[in-house]
Amino acid sequence: MGDERVKTEALQIIGMFQVLPRLVVFDLDYTLWPFYCECRSKREMPSLYPHAKGILYALKEKGIDLAIASRSPTADIAKTFIDKLSIKSMFVAQEIFSSWAHKTDHFQKIHSSTGVPFDSMLFFDDENRNIQAVSKMGATSILVDNGVNLGALQEGLTKFSENRKTAEKNKQKWLTKYSQNPNSSDKNA
Repeated sequence: MGDERVKTEALQIIGMFQVLPRLVVFDLDYTLWPFYCECRSKREMPSLYPHAKGILYALKEKGIDLAIASRSPTADIAKTFIDKLSIKSMFVAQEIFSSWAHKTDHFQKIHSSTGVPFDSMLFFDDENRNIQAVSKMGATSILVDNGVNLGALQEGLTKFSENRKTAEKNKQKWLTKYSQNPNSSDKNA
């Protein structure tokens, strides 16, 4: 399936949702591309997973910002590959550095540079430990098995929408419970 066809299908999927993330964050290795950077040479020509580029273009067309969060120990190779694939300009933030912190440091930096709250972010990664850690920060996080694809995009947008609806319901319950009722008065005051 070509990039344009994937983009068209991705746009149809995105169009099914009223609530969209402000920022979608991608891991690199085994999420956007099918390899570990540290096992490759800068001289090689990398490739993305078949649906990745079309999905990136569709998200950008819908005005959704994109970012990268990668714990690659070879940031220089990762950045070279991003340049070679002509996708560098698509990302508002690129946090590519080795870390023991399961990407929480990456997300703190992304949040600081973009101002986007964690609960307005959607994250795709191939490692469950990163999914768990970033989910605890408030971002909707999706585990991918064979890279990002149209199914993962739909799953991510569905879960993001559900999370936002749950958060809104909880906010309304809190406001109802803790806001003062204008018809009641505290006679002991």
